[in-house]
Amino acid sequence: MALRRSGVGVVLIAMLLTAACAKRPAMTQAAAPAPTGAAVTAPAPAPAAPPAAPAPLAPPAPAPPPVVAAPPAPTPPPPRPAPAEFKSIPELRDVFFDFDKATIRPDSARTLDTNIGWLQSNPAALILIEGHCDERGTNAYNLALGERRARAAQEYLVEHGVAAARITIISYGEERPACNARTEACWAQNRRAHFLTKQP
Repeated sequence: MALRRSGVGVVLIAMLLTAACAKRPAMTQAAAPAPTGAAVTAPAPAPAAPPAAPAPLAPPAPAPPPVVAAPPAPTPPPPRPAPAEFKSIPELRDVFFDFDKATIRPDSARTLDTNIGWLQSNPAALILIEGHCDERGTNAYNLALGERRARAAQEYLVEHGVAAARITIISYGEERPACNARTEACWAQNRRAHFLTKQP
């Protein structure tokens, strides 16, 4: 019986203590008031950010290249006159060649020198040189040989100061013989360069 009472008493004491703890006011800590009469120092301002570096300037655009005018197109030479526009004159003499040759012989060179003298005295005159052959050989071969003979005479004139622009050449091969007999003397007359002129 004594133990039961003591147990009841312990429980009662515990309950009283619990109730007392529940009624105790909670303690809060208030912030200390700012002191009066003392200078209040404002917080230091944050340092200013450094100014942003300027953006690098773009390099100047290159100057456009100067406009260069295109050179004028060369003036084409005037068209050569047709062979029919040329005529033979006694002042311009034929030159002759050996059989199957297109080489200027010494006697032909002297004739060409005489022709050059007339051409220099008549600088506006145009020249046509016809190349001719005798009847021996094929037509195609003689056309080519006649052209070589006319060109040989042309080159001689140009080398001695006659402007190439004044000269036209043509080959007739064996088509226009100066002599029709079938003899060596006649064939020699057909192996020639014949000169014609056109004057303004």
